[in-house]
Amino acid sequence: MFERFTTQARAVVELAQEEAVRLGHGYIGTEHLLLGLLDEDAGTAYAVLHGAGLDRKRVRAEVARLVPSGTGPLGDEDAEALQAIGIDLPTVRAKIEEVFGPGALDPPCPPPRRGLFRRRGTTQAQRGRRPFTARSKKVLELSLREAVALHHNYLGPEHILLGLIREGHGLAAQVLTDAGLELSDLRARTIAALDQAA
Repeated sequence: MFERFTTQARAVVELAQEEAVRLGHGYIGTEHLLLGLLDEDAGTAYAVLHGAGLDRKRVRAEVARLVPSGTGPLGDEDAEALQAIGIDLPTVRAKIEEVFGPGALDPPCPPPRRGLFRRRGTTQAQRGRRPFTARSKKVLELSLREAVALHHNYLGPEHILLGLIREGHGLAAQVLTDAGLELSDLRARTIAALDQAA
């Protein structure tokens, strides 16, 4: 799938990684992809989001408010599932860290595996990479479907935005709707911008 990504789309994913690191999150979620799309180099996607009144600084502040630093491997889906049964993940985490110390819920680093010729391999965590949540992987999959449906032989930031909108349940969708945006209207704006650019 990544072979279809334009340089701009790859930059969005790299920016999502940087945003996750900056926010102290141990994963790349839909919110990080949204932050990556709020870069001026994201072209049409940036223009649509910026035109809708979003900017990276405010979205980053909202994400930091909703997902405290150091949330470890628990992602959007976990927090939503716990919230549905009345458990506030940030409160639970704070209480556990108060009792057991900071980072008590962080998973231990696995010992490095030995590869071919007895060399030690490097894991994603050792390279500073964050794993994608299931929901952010779904967004990227939907992005590809959006590109195919539009008969585009490439996948650009605008397709990632369409995938984010189509997924519609992650933290990014919550941030968008909390900002007063209708996902269907945002989708229509994105499609219109693509038609105008063609």
